[in-house]
Amino acid sequence: MDASKTLLITVLITSAFSAPVSKAADVTPTMPKNPPESWLTYHLAHPGPGHAVPGDPNPAFFWKGRYHLHYIYKDRAARKKEKGRDLGPDWGHVSSTDMVHWTWHPTVLGPKRMGHGMFSGTGFFTKEGKPGIIYHGKSSSKNWISYALDDHLNQWSEPELVLPRDKDGKDITEMSYFDPDLWINNGVYYALNARSSSEPPVIMKSNNLKDWDYIGELLHPDFDEEKLGVGRDEDISCPNMFKMGDKWVLLCISHDLGCRYFIGDFKDEQFLPEQHGMMNWAAWDFFAPESLLTPDGRRVMWSWCTTVVSKKKNTVPREIEIDFNEVLAGKIQTGIQSLPRELSLSDEGTLLIKPLRELKKLRADEKTFKDITVNSDTTHLLEGISGDTMELELVLEAPSAKEFGLKVLCDQDGSDGFTISSGKGSKNLNVGYIQPPFELEDGEDLTLRIFIDKHLIEVFANDRQAAVAWHDYDADDLHISLFGKGGDLIVKRFSAWQIKSIYPKAGSGQK
Repeated sequence: MDASKTLLITVLITSAFSAPVSKAADVTPTMPKNPPESWLTYHLAHPGPGHAVPGDPNPAFFWKGRYHLHYIYKDRAARKKEKGRDLGPDWGHVSSTDMVHWTWHPTVLGPKRMGHGMFSGTGFFTKEGKPGIIYHGKSSSKNWISYALDDHLNQWSEPELVLPRDKDGKDITEMSYFDPDLWINNGVYYALNARSSSEPPVIMKSNNLKDWDYIGELLHPDFDEEKLGVGRDEDISCPNMFKMGDKWVLLCISHDLGCRYFIGDFKDEQFLPEQHGMMNWAAWDFFAPESLLTPDGRRVMWSWCTTVVSKKKNTVPREIEIDFNEVLAGKIQTGIQSLPRELSLSDEGTLLIKPLRELKKLRADEKTFKDITVNSDTTHLLEGISGDTMELELVLEAPSAKEFGLKVLCDQDGSDGFTISSGKGSKNLNVGYIQPPFELEDGEDLTLRIFIDKHLIEVFANDRQAAVAWHDYDADDLHISLFGKGGDLIVKRFSAWQIKSIYPKAGSGQK
């Protein structure tokens, strides 16, 4: 496409998303003219002005040919500078045709428009197919619903209170409101009201989104703590409930454990989990999940990636020498979203996690090696492959070495760097400072897809496990090496691609 056509399309898109919005609209986030070289290049992140803290992803939709995602932004320090009472944060809003390249919309969902701050919530469609959002109104102590008034999702209706009634028809006004979610099952609207760890999450239902009947606790009485390996009193926050095949999946967080999921059944108008799994292993480095359903039936999710990796109960099993929150301050954006992940269920009913297939369009300059043997107790430097914005795909023939793996962002000797490894019989995948559970079956090959985006690294293993981690590196350490200890390592294939930025050229302001 020539430059004139690109410019015309950019102008048309910008004009469309700048079409009439509420007079209460805030600024449109825009890339700075000279972003730091250390900024991430193909992860969606808040470009400013202001900071996106916490940065949780929120209502996500596919609507009228575009994907829409919202995220919390404006930190406490910025809000304190505003006149009057601090009512809470805004939601940033981006849209895309491919979930890879994004355009920022004017910021309209926030205290100026809604009368309260925008905290955790999810998107839904009414029975008539109209986009809606349910969310917690920060500073209101209540949950609310609003509906889209235009096809760009730039205009929203006045918020409506979600207030359930008891079996006697009386409004329950004293209930503690927190992160909500909403879905349809058999023609009935169900809403989940998350609670703190001291109170269980509850569920209610409605036929019209106005009159809500209280059901009771979300979790079924048959919740089996021993089978699931987690207590029912662990808090369920940032919830996102959806049906996948004939099962129900609940994405959520525990503020102590981090991002997690349940798979189970919707029984007696309550959720009965059969499986529980974690999605992060170092405090809050992968947090606050949100998902949408694509037109072709894929379930795609995001989470907020933070540099907080050494607090709360779910800290790493060994001491971290680097405080990433301090070391990376000013080097990376805020409000960083994970790469989009495609979720599905295996034939056995377990969760499968794959990187979004559309990410492949960012690939450039492919280099592939086949049939490499790394002799036991040696290091093999991959000549001609280096960089800090890359995708790697490594296929190992049923590894039998006691320890094996690769180092990325390492020096020319193949040492230092960030290590991704495992070993024969191991029940974990070592990803830098974290050890997510992962076990190969006898005779099973290992396929790793690794995404390096400056200081953020994401790893996917055999579509069964995924992890994110941070790494502080030297600008000269951009190499990749393979190693095996206590046995040879057979590499069936190793492919590497340089990854193109998803961001516009400096100063253009739009993708």
